Amino acid sequence: MTTTSPATRTTPGPGDHDGLTTTTRPEAAPEFAVHRNGRPAGVGDLAPLAFAGYAHFTAMQVRDGRVRGLDLHLDRLRTASQELFGRALPDDRVRDLLRAGVNAGPADVSLTATVFSSAGEFTAEGGDRPPEVLIRTTPPSDGPAGPLALAAVDHERDLPAVKHVGEVAKTYHLRGAAATGFDDALFVDRRGRLAEGTIWNLAFWDGGTVIWPEAAKLDGTTMGVVRRQLDHLGIPQATRPVTAADLPALAGAVVMNSWTPGVAVRRVGGTAIPVSEPFVALLHRAFAAEEGEAP
Repeated sequence: MTTTSPATRTTPGPGDHDGLTTTTRPEAAPEFAVHRNGRPAGVGDLAPLAFAGYAHFTAMQVRDGRVRGLDLHLDRLRTASQELFGRALPDDRVRDLLRAGVNAGPADVSLTATVFSSAGEFTAEGGDRPPEVLIRTTPPSDGPAGPLALAAVDHERDLPAVKHVGEVAKTYHLRGAAATGFDDALFVDRRGRLAEGTIWNLAFWDGGTVIWPEAAKLDGTTMGVVRRQLDHLGIPQATRPVTAADLPALAGAVVMNSWTPGVAVRRVGGTAIPVSEPFVALLHRAFAAEEGEAP
């Protein structure tokens, strides 16, 4: 199994996909802040949310009080709120809530912003209620070191373009992969296309071009940052279907999420993939070129 950093598996995804099977979460990991609508949350605030599954979120790494791709996180929250609730909070309001969470802890944190409705789930009501926001900060994470071995699992996420909560299949397939000697899993759609990891986006390398898989998936915020910075660097990119049959011809593969812009993949199923350190370094260089922005 792959050796990992002591990072915790929190809530990033496919996306900002945000994890790794072999990562051990420290007991009682400290939480720097838990806010509901900008105020410290108590038991009464959190109890109704304990089993709520109709919500969406974004996860980000805050460094020195700043976030790379903040615009992409705001767009994600706005778009998903419109999809799930038919309305969205103004970006300025969301930034205020993010700022309160950041200011309540150290300059470097992992931050998760979850948007929900007080109407809960399993009800047709609630369309007239404004979305609410739960902000949670925990220690920062840089993700696992890799390289990773990924099991290939036939699975398609519901509402793949939305980073929503309550996806039991992601943990189920991750644990299934771990039980068979893999580090994590990636999902293969009904057409045989590699789509995304449990909480990761995928990227491939043919030696000169970065290849993004064409499939229904969550487009992560880290992926968005990397793509636009690769454009600035003049690096060729292409989006096309990638299947298991294409893997032997590749020169490299990575997963990425809000923790990291690139962790090398050494194997998918029974197919070995070259570990391309130059490819990983390129993605990290692209991500580092993005200026962080304070909420």
